[in-house]
Amino acid sequence: QMQLVESGGGLVQPGGSLRLSCATSGSIFSIYTMGWYRQAPGKQRELVATITSGHSTNYADSVKGRFTISRDNAKKTVYLQMNSLKPEDTAVYYCNGRTRVVDSWGRGTQVTVSS
Repeated sequence: QMQLVESGGGLVQPGGSLRLSCATSGSIFSIYTMGWYRQAPGKQRELVATITSGHSTNYADSVKGRFTISRDNAKKTVYLQMNSLKPEDTAVYYCNGRTRVVDSWGRGTQVTVSS
Protein backbone atom coordinates (compact mmCIF):
# COMPACT_ATOMS: atom_id res chain seq x y z
CA GLN A 1 0.00 0.00 0.00
CA MET A 2 0.90 3.66 -0.26
CA GLN A 3 3.43 5.34 2.01
CA LEU A 4 3.23 9.13 2.39
CA VAL A 5 5.71 11.65 3.82
CA GLU A 6 4.75 15.29 4.33
CA SER A 7 7.20 18.19 4.36
CA GLY A 8 7.22 21.97 4.18
CA GLY A 9 5.50 22.91 7.41
CA GLY A 10 6.81 25.55 9.76
CA LEU A 11 6.20 28.90 11.39
CA VAL A 12 4.88 31.74 9.26
CA GLN A 13 3.42 35.19 9.95
CA PRO A 14 -0.21 36.01 9.17
CA GLY A 15 -0.53 36.86 5.49
CA GLY A 16 2.44 34.71 4.59
CA SER A 17 2.72 31.60 2.44
CA LEU A 18 3.86 28.01 2.73
CA ARG A 19 4.01 25.14 0.27
CA LEU A 20 3.47 21.65 1.63
CA SER A 21 4.66 18.57 -0.22
CA CYS A 22 3.61 14.95 0.13
CA ALA A 23 5.93 12.39 -1.42
CA THR A 24 4.46 8.94 -1.96
CA SER A 25 5.76 5.48 -2.74
CA GLY A 26 4.66 1.88 -2.87
CA SER A 27 1.51 2.26 -5.00
CA ILE A 28 0.21 3.34 -8.38
CA PHE A 29 -0.04 7.02 -7.53
CA SER A 30 -2.00 8.08 -10.60
CA ILE A 31 -5.16 6.14 -9.63
CA TYR A 32 -5.44 7.65 -6.13
CA THR A 33 -7.57 10.50 -4.98
CA MET A 34 -5.20 12.62 -2.89
CA GLY A 35 -6.08 15.04 -0.16
CA TRP A 36 -4.90 17.32 2.58
CA TYR A 37 -6.56 17.32 5.99
CA ARG A 38 -5.76 19.24 9.14
CA GLN A 39 -6.32 18.93 12.86
CA ALA A 40 -5.97 21.71 15.41
CA PRO A 41 -5.65 21.07 19.16
CA GLY A 42 -9.01 20.14 20.66
CA LYS A 43 -10.70 19.92 17.26
CA GLN A 44 -11.59 17.09 14.91
CA ARG A 45 -9.71 16.43 11.72
CA GLU A 46 -11.18 18.35 8.80
CA LEU A 47 -10.89 18.27 5.05
CA VAL A 48 -8.77 21.00 3.49
CA ALA A 49 -8.60 20.00 -0.17
CA THR A 50 -8.77 16.97 -2.46
CA ILE A 51 -7.67 16.22 -6.00
CA THR A 52 -8.84 13.20 -7.98
CA SER A 53 -6.99 11.06 -10.49
CA GLY A 54 -8.68 13.20 -13.14
CA HIS A 55 -7.33 16.38 -11.50
CA SER A 56 -10.71 17.59 -10.24
CA THR A 57 -10.32 19.61 -7.03
CA ASN A 58 -12.43 20.35 -4.00
CA TYR A 59 -11.75 22.82 -1.18
CA ALA A 60 -13.12 23.59 2.24
CA ASP A 61 -14.95 26.91 2.26
CA SER A 62 -12.46 28.26 4.80
CA VAL A 63 -9.54 27.96 2.37
CA LYS A 64 -11.14 28.70 -1.00
CA GLY A 65 -9.24 31.35 -2.89
CA ARG A 66 -6.20 31.01 -0.63
CA PHE A 67 -5.05 27.38 -0.98
CA THR A 68 -4.30 25.38 -4.13
CA ILE A 69 -3.87 21.61 -4.30
CA SER A 70 -1.96 20.07 -7.20
CA ARG A 71 -0.32 16.79 -8.14
CA ASP A 72 2.62 15.66 -10.21
CA ASN A 73 2.06 12.08 -11.27
CA ALA A 74 5.59 11.72 -12.64
CA LYS A 75 7.01 12.64 -9.22
CA LYS A 76 4.24 10.82 -7.32
CA THR A 77 3.84 13.95 -5.21
CA VAL A 78 0.93 16.12 -4.14
CA TYR A 79 1.30 19.76 -3.09
CA LEU A 80 -0.65 22.31 -1.10
CA GLN A 81 0.18 25.94 -1.81
CA MET A 82 -1.09 28.04 1.09
CA ASN A 83 -1.31 31.82 0.68
CA SER A 84 -2.74 34.59 2.85
CA LEU A 85 -2.36 32.40 5.91
CA LYS A 86 -4.39 33.14 9.01
CA PRO A 87 -3.84 32.13 12.66
CA GLU A 88 -6.86 29.82 12.38
CA ASP A 89 -4.95 27.81 9.76
CA THR A 90 -2.63 26.61 12.53
CA ALA A 91 -2.85 22.81 12.67
CA VAL A 92 -1.10 19.58 11.88
CA TYR A 93 -1.60 18.95 8.18
CA TYR A 94 -1.96 15.36 7.00
CA CYS A 95 -1.64 13.93 3.51
CA ASN A 96 -4.11 11.26 2.42
CA GLY A 97 -4.28 8.85 -0.49
CA ARG A 98 -7.44 6.86 -1.17
CA THR A 99 -8.90 4.33 -3.56
CA ARG A 100 -12.04 2.21 -3.30
CA VAL A 101 -9.94 -0.38 -1.48
CA VAL A 102 -7.38 1.43 0.68
CA ASP A 103 -7.04 4.62 2.70
CA SER A 104 -3.50 5.73 3.62
CA TRP A 105 -2.21 8.57 5.78
CA GLY A 106 1.05 10.37 6.42
CA ARG A 107 2.29 11.30 9.86
CA GLY A 108 1.62 15.01 9.44
CA THR A 109 3.52 18.28 9.39
CA GLN A 110 2.96 21.21 11.75
CA VAL A 111 1.88 24.58 10.36
CA THR A 112 1.87 27.49 12.80
CA VAL A 113 0.63 30.94 11.76
CA SER A 114 1.58 33.52 14.36
CA SER A 115 3.25 36.88 14.86
